[in-house]
Amino acid sequence: MRNTIIIVLLSLLALYTLYERSDWFFKQAGQEQAASIDQLKHAFENKISNLQVEGSGVVKAILKDDTKGSKHQRIIVDLSSGQSILVVHNIDLAPRVENINRGDIIAFFGEYEWNDKGGVIHWTHHDPRNKHVAGWLKHNGRTYR
Repeated sequence: MRNTIIIVLLSLLALYTLYERSDWFFKQAGQEQAASIDQLKHAFENKISNLQVEGSGVVKAILKDDTKGSKHQRIIVDLSSGQSILVVHNIDLAPRVENINRGDIIAFFGEYEWNDKGGVIHWTHHDPRNKHVAGWLKHNGRTYR
């Protein structure tokens, strides 16, 4: 009986520790997300380009693919800061983001380029020459590289 009580208490302690650590993790992830969105806002306001960024937002629109040269899937994303960005995802080098709809959440890791409409995120894929940081998009639990 005594061993059972000890096991139950240790199990509860372990569950409590996991709960506390997961809460810490999600708080940290939220802070990093806010920092990235602030970084994008700063880059837009100061016309900064060539900036590796990570963030997420709500799909505002899905545009027709750009088929000139390398094919790119084009998605307009609204950020929590109010800024909109265009995500251009090279579908010659990475899979197309499937079943994406207006209102969906999409996460990105890529390179920001300034323009007067909010900016563009590109390099959301691997670099076959291994000379550029590999990027990605995440949607509905799947990562597209």
